[in-house]
Amino acid sequence: MIGAVAKPTIGIIGTGAIGGFYGLMLARAGFDVHFLLRSEFSAVAERGLQVNSAVHGALTLNPVQAYSAAEDMPPCDWLLVAAKSTSPGLAPIIIEAAAPGAKVLLLQNGLDVEDSLRESLPDSLHVLGGLCLICVHREGPGVITHQALGAVNVGYHSGPANDDAARMALVEEGAGLFRAAGIDSQAMPNLHQARWQKLVWNIPYNGLSVLLGASTTPLMADADSRALIQALMAEVVQGAQACGHVIPPGYADYLFMMTEKMPDYWPSMYHDLLHKRPLELEAIYARPLAAAKAAGCELPRIEALYRALGFIDRRNV
Repeated sequence: MIGAVAKPTIGIIGTGAIGGFYGLMLARAGFDVHFLLRSEFSAVAERGLQVNSAVHGALTLNPVQAYSAAEDMPPCDWLLVAAKSTSPGLAPIIIEAAAPGAKVLLLQNGLDVEDSLRESLPDSLHVLGGLCLICVHREGPGVITHQALGAVNVGYHSGPANDDAARMALVEEGAGLFRAAGIDSQAMPNLHQARWQKLVWNIPYNGLSVLLGASTTPLMADADSRALIQALMAEVVQGAQACGHVIPPGYADYLFMMTEKMPDYWPSMYHDLLHKRPLELEAIYARPLAAAKAAGCELPRIEALYRALGFIDRRNV
């Protein structure tokens, strides 16, 4: 619960499927939410945001506090960065929209996404990571389909909070925003380990959806692709362990079984391929491979998948 203090001003940087869904849920819960958009600004300013959710039903937000430039936004206490890790020029946008001492929560896939942004931001800003466990995609301008799940787990990366208690207080504050909007959210004491855990799902399913042109249901229905998914998951766990992170026993099996029960889902990397956007290969593949290699651990199956995806990505222009 937020309590009697004034609710924070929240900015959404990148109002696609992720930013649109969480921003709409926060706005419907009564938060002051401001949405930064690029190509879809006119459509959302005119018609609002619409989420067709298998969990929450048909949701709309209209009017939307929509902006086409960060300098037009009010100073935001929390900034939820939902733009892709491949998006250029995020730091100046964040600096423009941030209130003094703002909390910047990166809702991005991949490893060390916070590191690359941190070096371009003032020390006075807090940087946190958010791991979104959700099946959601953009259907059209301002229209989002939400198929399943929805949790956001939050961890502290860096900034002026210089002791564990202060850091966890900010993490709990961030998780509390989502909980107030009806979204499950857990505090993560070790953000880097949590990002490795998310890679256990992201590395096989994102890459294989592109390489094999298949969504989760057919990937889970075929013996060969099932075996490949499990082998890739095992390599992610091996890489995490080499880097000093203990993945809970049975975690990969849990994700595998969870995917079997999910509705058929096309991962975000397939949508990037379809819309001729750059694939998030650096964050999801290159950085984990480099980290594991630096720890003396080779991940040959992930390396092969990464090289194949690089070929596809370069031809997809």
